[in-house]
Amino acid sequence: METNNYSKLVAEFLGTMVLVLMGCGSAVISGANGTFSGVGLLGISFAFGLSVVAMAYAIGHVSGCHINPAISIGMVAVGRMSASECIGYIIAQILGAIAGAGILYLIASGKADWSIATSPAGLGQNGYGEGSPRGYDLVSGFVAEFVFTAIFLLVIFGSTSSKNIHGGFAGLAIGLSLVLIHIVGIPVTGVSVNPARSIGPAVFVGGRALGQLWLFIVAPILGALVAAGIWRYFVEKTDNLKV
Repeated sequence: METNNYSKLVAEFLGTMVLVLMGCGSAVISGANGTFSGVGLLGISFAFGLSVVAMAYAIGHVSGCHINPAISIGMVAVGRMSASECIGYIIAQILGAIAGAGILYLIASGKADWSIATSPAGLGQNGYGEGSPRGYDLVSGFVAEFVFTAIFLLVIFGSTSSKNIHGGFAGLAIGLSLVLIHIVGIPVTGVSVNPARSIGPAVFVGGRALGQLWLFIVAPILGALVAAGIWRYFVEKTDNLKV
């Protein structure tokens, strides 16, 4: 593997680590029951979005800043990435998410009365039914993750298209779209739209978080594939589009 490819994988690892650490950290450490007054739903939503914006401008020129297996799979589906490269990205993203969740666990566990079991936010894991922040069921969770991921990917495809004359603002558009998705979706599942983001905390939380993890892998991937089909065949012809 070429050094350039290693650089991309390291970038994806670091970017996903930051997303999980800062996004989930906003809920675990400074959410509604945080150390101070709590940042609330809007604060958590912006933490995830700002993490993406920051990483887009930090590592976007290296790897494209996917930091999300659903995005990498979507890029393969629209012809902007090879399947072999995608596999490396996904492995790096999952490892980065686990590292981010591990760092968050080490920080949060330093508070005397904190534990995953008693914290209202746990470790920022996603869930439905009893695992949902507001008790939304499996169907609601699946529909939300599927549709929100499709919307997210359409924004990504459009803002990073070679035909978009405002491509320099892609990171901002993508980050703000993630903020919007979190504002609506946090009460439903805590919002994933990113299998790696869900895997990281679930590894440490275990139990129900691991048992429900399938939804946060399957629904975002299906949403990404549907978005790729819509983009490729109905919005913009991308048969010859290369990165």
